[in-house]
Amino acid sequence: MAVETKFEKRLVAPFRFDNVGSFLRPKQLKEARFAFAKGNLSETELKKVEDECIVDLIQKQKEVGLQVITDGEFRRSWWHLDFMWGLNGVHKESIEQGYKFHHEETRAETARLTGKISGENHPFVKHFSFVQQYATEGVTARQTIPAPAQFLAELERAENIETTKALYPDVDELVEDIAKAYQTVIKDLYDAGCRNVQLDDCTWGMLVDENYWKARQDTATVKGVGELYLRVNNLAIENLPEDLIVTTHVCRGNYHSSWASSGGYDPISALLFAKENVSGYYLEFDTERAGDFAPLQDVSDNKLVVLGLFSSKTGELEDKETIKSRIKEATKYVGLNRLCISPQCGFASTEEGNILTEEQQWNKLRLIKEVADEIWG
Repeated sequence: MAVETKFEKRLVAPFRFDNVGSFLRPKQLKEARFAFAKGNLSETELKKVEDECIVDLIQKQKEVGLQVITDGEFRRSWWHLDFMWGLNGVHKESIEQGYKFHHEETRAETARLTGKISGENHPFVKHFSFVQQYATEGVTARQTIPAPAQFLAELERAENIETTKALYPDVDELVEDIAKAYQTVIKDLYDAGCRNVQLDDCTWGMLVDENYWKARQDTATVKGVGELYLRVNNLAIENLPEDLIVTTHVCRGNYHSSWASSGGYDPISALLFAKENVSGYYLEFDTERAGDFAPLQDVSDNKLVVLGLFSSKTGELEDKETIKSRIKEATKYVGLNRLCISPQCGFASTEEGNILTEEQQWNKLRLIKEVADEIWG
């Protein structure tokens, strides 16, 4: 997975001005999904609304100057669970408690195994094909999916671990099947024209949080769990076509403008930044909860870093000079030629969305483009 590093407008992802993925769902889409859930709208009627909203979103992404387009995750409820539900051997399950965020708790749903895992006929391939038809010269269609490690972590949640172990008593077999399923989906995406896959991964953000480890109350370690996550991620993306760019996005939770974990990248940088075989990292750096830039010194020389210096959690615009100062600070560890900028996460990791308006969302992206243009031209 080669990375171009000419100091000019980039031709492959990551781009100097980039976005992580999800967008606020428009009112029309929210109403349609609610009606569908109530049985008052057919699947065909829902798809028609989704298609219309995605076409409008793609046009707005192009107008704001993005070199990559996505469907904004408009066909999903969650940034991660919908993908997992689309794998064979997995089903949607309601549970007693949702994910815990700072003063918030999500809907209580998970992905649980019903059999062995495989990746044939994943619905996201058709979702991508719809976006791909709007890609043009200089505009790439991207597919975002949860990282294999994220899926593994979901299957090992307290609510799921018993079922998982019954089907996969050997964790090595579980890792291998997850990787094979991802390989299948990614190959199908590639055959549909996809040349940019982004693996969204909150597992690393949890591993650096002290409260996460207190809650686990077991003998696991950052190194041990981190090596397992690294293994499944790398297995899933090995031997892929050279022209397929695979990147990863790491954050500490993004739900209704709330967050889930805190901690700098120091405990996991030697694993994640040095050994994960991706072309670039989209990294949360919008608050002190993400720590300083020093761990970036572990990023391999052939990889890029997208600094998530802008918050998707709030409509308030960042100060340009402050942002430029922080970029300069980051260059102590990664050269400017290998840096890009973006929001720290999507604007709507779940269909509820963050607490800002659509206009504030687009103004935020316009600001990021302005800063990128002033720095990289």
